[in-house]
Amino acid sequence: MSETKLYPVPEHEFEAAPGLPEPLPKGERIVWQGAPDWRALAINVFYVRAAAIYFAIILALRASFVVADGGGSAEVMRALLLLSPLALFAIGSLAALAWLSAKTTLYTITNQRVVMRIGIVLTVTFNLPFSSLDRVGLRQLNGGVGDIALSINSADHIAYLHLWPHARPWHLAKPEPMLRAIAHSVEVANLLGEAMAAASGGFVTPAQPKAPASGIMPKPLATAS
Repeated sequence: MSETKLYPVPEHEFEAAPGLPEPLPKGERIVWQGAPDWRALAINVFYVRAAAIYFAIILALRASFVVADGGGSAEVMRALLLLSPLALFAIGSLAALAWLSAKTTLYTITNQRVVMRIGIVLTVTFNLPFSSLDRVGLRQLNGGVGDIALSINSADHIAYLHLWPHARPWHLAKPEPMLRAIAHSVEVANLLGEAMAAASGGFVTPAQPKAPASGIMPKPLATAS
């Protein structure tokens, strides 16, 4: 049985091909390659929008306290200017992490497996043969962007911290790799479903472009939370 493999890859230029630590075997071909949309990653994984709302509330409360204490516009501006750099630094740091995470990530679907090259500081590559996948789930976000979760069988295990942020949220006991913030997620899920079906000798009817991707996988497709 094929096993999930982890390849430490120190630098991208040593890859046999973009996103692949070694040449593909004869007969294996790339079906799709892509990376997360960094804006969707910032909003849905690093919670940049939530952080902006949080700091906006903090600044508004600070301004209201100054006014309640009898302060004028100058005092309000001074109080806001003291807190604004902290807010901008926090939001900017989260956005930068999202951009770096997307920049250093490349997901590859072949006709035999899913390969995830991830890592900002230390690049690692996870090789997930279709035979190691128990279940695949799709969570659709806004604008056609979505997350594709890959549930691997109990014989294989990848630590949650090795995967994050490319892991299904809150699944700590049995971490699930996740292709995060993928544009045209339904189409990508269909391609994955077709590749898995072909590899197992099955047949799959492609889902409609704007329809939920239910029923496109040869193994059960669940809605990822």
